[in-house]
Amino acid sequence: MAFIRLFFILLLQHLVSSSANADSASFYPHHHRHSLQKDKTALLEFKRSIFDPNSTLSNWEEAVFVCNFTGITCDKHHNHVIQINLTGSKLVGKISPFISNLTHLRYLILDDNHFIGTIPPELSSLQHLQTLSLMKNNLTGPIPDTFSLLTNLTFFSVRENSLTGSLPPTFFSNCTKLGNVDLSYNFFAGQIPAEIGNCQGLWTLNLYNNQFTGQLPASLTNVTLYNLDVEYNLLSGELPLYLVGKQPTLMFLHLSYNNMTSHDSNTNLYPFFAALRNCTELEELELAGMGLGGTLPSSIGHPNLIRIELQENRIFGSIPPEIGNLPNLNVLNLTSNLLNGTIPEEIGRLSRLEQLSLSHNFFNMTIPAALAKLLHLGLLDLSNNNFCGEIPASLGDLLQLSFLFLNNNLLSGAIPPKLLKCTKLNKLDLSHNKLTGRIPQEIAELREIRIFINLSHNFLEGPLPIELSKLENVLAMDLSSNNLSGNIFPQISSCIAVEVINFSYNSLQGQLPDSLGELRNLKSFDVSRNNISGMIPKSLSKINLTFLNLSYNNFEGTIPTGGIFNSATNMSFLGNQHLCGKAFMCCVIGIRRVKLMVSSRRTERSRKPPTPEITQNFPRITYRELSEATGGAGNGAGPFENMGNSTANMLTGSIGYIAPEKVVDSSLIRASRDQSTEVKRMWEVAIGELIELGILCTQETPSTRPTMLDAADDLDRLKRYLSGDTTATFASSLGISSSTLDDD
Repeated sequence: MAFIRLFFILLLQHLVSSSANADSASFYPHHHRHSLQKDKTALLEFKRSIFDPNSTLSNWEEAVFVCNFTGITCDKHHNHVIQINLTGSKLVGKISPFISNLTHLRYLILDDNHFIGTIPPELSSLQHLQTLSLMKNNLTGPIPDTFSLLTNLTFFSVRENSLTGSLPPTFFSNCTKLGNVDLSYNFFAGQIPAEIGNCQGLWTLNLYNNQFTGQLPASLTNVTLYNLDVEYNLLSGELPLYLVGKQPTLMFLHLSYNNMTSHDSNTNLYPFFAALRNCTELEELELAGMGLGGTLPSSIGHPNLIRIELQENRIFGSIPPEIGNLPNLNVLNLTSNLLNGTIPEEIGRLSRLEQLSLSHNFFNMTIPAALAKLLHLGLLDLSNNNFCGEIPASLGDLLQLSFLFLNNNLLSGAIPPKLLKCTKLNKLDLSHNKLTGRIPQEIAELREIRIFINLSHNFLEGPLPIELSKLENVLAMDLSSNNLSGNIFPQISSCIAVEVINFSYNSLQGQLPDSLGELRNLKSFDVSRNNISGMIPKSLSKINLTFLNLSYNNFEGTIPTGGIFNSATNMSFLGNQHLCGKAFMCCVIGIRRVKLMVSSRRTERSRKPPTPEITQNFPRITYRELSEATGGAGNGAGPFENMGNSTANMLTGSIGYIAPEKVVDSSLIRASRDQSTEVKRMWEVAIGELIELGILCTQETPSTRPTMLDAADDLDRLKRYLSGDTTATFASSLGISSSTLDDD
């Protein structure tokens, strides 16, 4: 009998299975068939309202059993649709309100699509909904007030949309089951409603990257939080002492980049850190970018902390030795504060530390050898302090080090060869110090370095080490402003990934190797202010250079054509006395012309009446004075903005050189390219006259420099010339007319 019963059960299952694809519901009760058909109708209406570029919903057809639709899940009895999960389907359009007809839906997940418009308020009729996730879309408008009806909701996320408005207090009026709320990366404003304290099951609250104002509501003490992230808002008031003191389970506290202050008028951090002692599970503390004042208290030694970010504040005083009581600390960032004194030896006890950032403070001491105990250190940033003395060779024991920043200090002595044994380094910045001696041959050990090496603005000497050719993966190499000598070796072409090379302001000699043309990724090349001679390699025209500076060397011959040479300005070749080309004046003509200008000015001055006293208010300025006043050049980091100042400089031009694009309106440059031949000629004349005026203004002898009134007179003639007065010449002030250039 049992065998017969089992046979009929198996037969029934087979019949149901074989008829499922035809959507046959003959074995379901009538009301179940009706529910499934209603759900299918709602889903097909949803499909009609959107664009499906990847055909994800291709099997959403009338002939297909609804429970077999892509992304659809039914309950175990196939009575109702309970889940829609279309994550990453790239669907485009509005969310159809017909979804609200799926009355038994529990999970609605539409993450990572391109839905637009507002969130349909009709979704509030989904009484069984537990998860509503609409992350990474293009939704706008507010959260519907009617969402207070979603009393079974446990997970709600609208992260990374463009939602606006304030949070409706009613949303939190009946939210006893809500545990996870993520509203980050939107444009919500106003205060966080006090009603949020009604969500007694709330354990994680992510509100970062919005525009919330006011203080964190005290009602949050009614919930048991594990994660609170409100970074990048406009929240104000003192650090929430009242909140952290009653959250013993808090593991992640992220308050950075708000408008909060420390206690006692932003001078006292002790009360807040004392309250944190109650958060016995705390692992991450982020209070960056708020200008918090006060000293670091001894209570910072919280045993479970893994990450501390206190950068960009006004914390002063010394680092307490209790910092060594953080055995699990992985990241310590105290960059951009007012810290001074000494770095405690106890910091060497942080055996799990991977990132240490102390840049932009006022430490005035030698780098403690205790740092060598941090064997797992991945990032060491001590830049922009006043560290002096030599670089400890023991730092070479940090074999896990990937980032090392010691730039902008007062470090002296040679680069320890052992330091270059840190083979996992990706970024090395020792720039703006007083380092001496040769670049160690051990630099070849850094063959895995992939981002940049910056040794600029030191007193390094000797030839370029050929071992640099081993750095096949480095993207940027800055050795500028040193005393390096010798040739640029042909093997430099082995640095196949390099995009930026800056060897300017050294004493390099010899010729540029033709192998430079093999650097197919090279975009910026600066060897200005050296003693390099010979011909400019034609191979440079074959690569995609966007910046080239060969000025103030001893190049000779003709400037090549093609590639960068067709777009480079005269500024790229200044100061090469034996260099000629279509885009550049020959040295002989240039020297004759300058001499003639100076001679004419002297002759003219001898004929002029004495200069009135008023001209004493118009000083003569030399290039040196201008350079010192402006710091040499402008900064512009572009894609390497985290490399440090000198590396940023080399990406836009060498020190002492400002690209015309930095000082001339780009619209004027574009306009000049669209003019007629005659107008272009006028532009060329005007630029030539400006260069001549600039040369005169940089003469070291005061008697050969024009006054500002003279310069203004010259510029007025130039203005009239560009306005169409082609009879205007500059002979009276500059000593030669531009129209005579071709006759010289």
